[in-house]
Amino acid sequence: LLPSLPTLTVLVPLLSLAGLFYSASVDETFPRGCTSANSLCFYSLLLPVTIPVYVFFHLWTWMGIKLFTHN
Repeated sequence: LLPSLPTLTVLVPLLSLAGLFYSASVDETFPRGCTSANSLCFYSLLLPVTIPVYVFFHLWTWMGIKLFTHN
């Protein structure tokens, strides 16, 4: 019933990006112009992006180690 790992690896970042674009275009309270690293709005955008990127590269490294040890 659950999709496979490669499907999830592609699907989760795409859905996250689609949700970010949707909220940026529809929500009136979405922060605009978050260019300063000292502002809270910068980190409110950085944290949700960091988690899927970390998971993706963690899985990428794990797959590389698995392929290296089995070949």
